Amino acid sequence: MRRWSVPVFLLAEGALYLAFLFLDQFMPQVNTNLLKYTGIILCVLMSLLLAWQGGDKLVAWALALTLGADTFLLLLDRWYLAGILLFYAVQILYLFRLLRVTGRPMLLGRMVLFAALLGILLKLDAFTSVTAAAALYISHFFFNVFQSLGLRGRDGKLFSWGLLLYFCCDLCVGIYNGAALFPGALVQFAGIGMWLFYLPGQVLITLSGRTHLQGEFDYAKTK
Repeated sequence: MRRWSVPVFLLAEGALYLAFLFLDQFMPQVNTNLLKYTGIILCVLMSLLLAWQGGDKLVAWALALTLGADTFLLLLDRWYLAGILLFYAVQILYLFRLLRVTGRPMLLGRMVLFAALLGILLKLDAFTSVTAAAALYISHFFFNVFQSLGLRGRDGKLFSWGLLLYFCCDLCVGIYNGAALFPGALVQFAGIGMWLFYLPGQVLITLSGRTHLQGEFDYAKTK
């Protein structure tokens, strides 16, 4: 079953990706949120199939939570705090996945970054429950990306690249929502970049779930 399922999955995701990028660029009056949401549904279904075939169940759980977050933030466009907290839960699951290999939670670094981000929010008079939750989420996300950089093997590298693309998406979201703080050209790119990076990142993370992450973590690459 796996022999044909991955190519079919990639073809379907590629078609959705090209469709919504084209429509967003050339027919902005068309709402493409359902196409984007469908791409995440396919990731969840594929991750469940891979888990059923002996793959990583943590990835399937994380992608199910990702779908829940996108239900609030993308499909319903409401209850943003709930959506961000679900995305934070996704990063906690990815931390557990990394701990299997690294054994290092780096909690001090995560908390220091979180505190620094809260300080920035207070200085900008932008502190709310939503922005505080976003700061907590991004502080864990940053260190998950950092710790994934030394992963070895096919699925380890897929996971690392997937997290990196996913993180680039969230950087674009931050720039786009803080448009007053950035040059107009950068904000314009961020509006495109968030969707340019998001689905490819989720697809790579999905495929990394074909196996449980194993092997030695190369600490030298991340020091």
